[in-house]
Amino acid sequence: MNNIKDLAPNKRKALQLILLFGLVSLFGDIIYEGARSVNGPYLKVLGANAIAVGFIAGLGEFLGYGIRLLSGYFSDKTKAYWFFTILGYGMLVSVPLLALTGFWQIAALLIVMERIGKAMRSPAKDTILSQATKQVGTGFGFGLNEAMDQIGAIIGPLLFTVAFMGTSHAEKGLRDYQSAYHLLWLPFFFLMACVLFAFWKTPNPETLETAVKKTESEKLPKIFWLYTAFSFLATMGFVNFVLMAYHFKSKAVLSDAQIPLFYAIAMGIDGAAALVIGKVYDGMKEKQKHDWAGIGTLLMIPVLSIVIPFLCFTTVPWIAILSIAFWGIVMAGHETIMKSAIADITPLKKRGTGYGILNVAYGLAMLVGGVVMGFLYERSLPALMISAAALELTSLPFFFAMKREVSKNPA
Repeated sequence: MNNIKDLAPNKRKALQLILLFGLVSLFGDIIYEGARSVNGPYLKVLGANAIAVGFIAGLGEFLGYGIRLLSGYFSDKTKAYWFFTILGYGMLVSVPLLALTGFWQIAALLIVMERIGKAMRSPAKDTILSQATKQVGTGFGFGLNEAMDQIGAIIGPLLFTVAFMGTSHAEKGLRDYQSAYHLLWLPFFFLMACVLFAFWKTPNPETLETAVKKTESEKLPKIFWLYTAFSFLATMGFVNFVLMAYHFKSKAVLSDAQIPLFYAIAMGIDGAAALVIGKVYDGMKEKQKHDWAGIGTLLMIPVLSIVIPFLCFTTVPWIAILSIAFWGIVMAGHETIMKSAIADITPLKKRGTGYGILNVAYGLAMLVGGVVMGFLYERSLPALMISAAALELTSLPFFFAMKREVSKNPA
């Protein structure tokens, strides 16, 4: 794998597609992660109140996950995976368009539109990517994509930081924000160029998987439903960074400048850990000669997630920083193992549906977990920590049930 030209034609084509999607993810994260870091303040500048901002954020996330069930189902039904992918990425135009509005209601519509676009493309894009990863290893393929994705997640917020540092006045106004949003037109152009080039180079990515995949059932297997239940519980007990950052600021654990800096570092840890986790995932499959064997790596998610609330809700800076590092590693597990596993445990004809169902469960778990933890934070930190740990522990029976399914189903 030192030279792409030395690879077999299908592997070479697959790696090219993975790298192109890596660039697409990189540019995509520059756009929407950069914007997400300032959308709240921008809405305030436009005149929206806190209730409106909260509603817009909640509605966007709800639609961003809920619609994936439908988009995944219809992408499977129509086999129009590239259509949903290109349409979804095209809807990212809503982000640089924020530079052209002076009304918070229009800005709100564009922000929600971006989330809908992500919902439209995610199951289809992950299905295409999963087909390519079959040639080079699902763990490696999704790990590489996540690593490139996180480069964009770091660059995006820093782009706005640099743009704001270039202005002389401390209080940023409408023109400052609009000038910064205008910077996103260039990565949007590169993103669309990459995704269209990927389509042109590999219009039928399913051939990459059928070249190595044996005949399979067209039904979602039992292990998929066990996996979805595990993911739901493990995600619900995973502390979100918004609440962690809220605690760091309210208790003066970290400064306002340090919080986004350490978030960017967490994104870097996420990207680096994704490559390692992906290789371990593929190694377990190869060692046991079983496509499902990689799910053994899922154990690291509840094990590390249990530790985080006991570390992050502290008043000691270095312990808080350690919790951020663990958070980045767990995020790498969520983004790498969870996507890789769906590629390995679902039949190709149900792959988009599988990703759609998982994403809806994931989004619902984030919503319920976030609300419960926010409620408990105001009342009892020990109760929050115990509840989070209990949720992670309840995911373990489903993990061991999955392990039994692997042993019961020969490779």
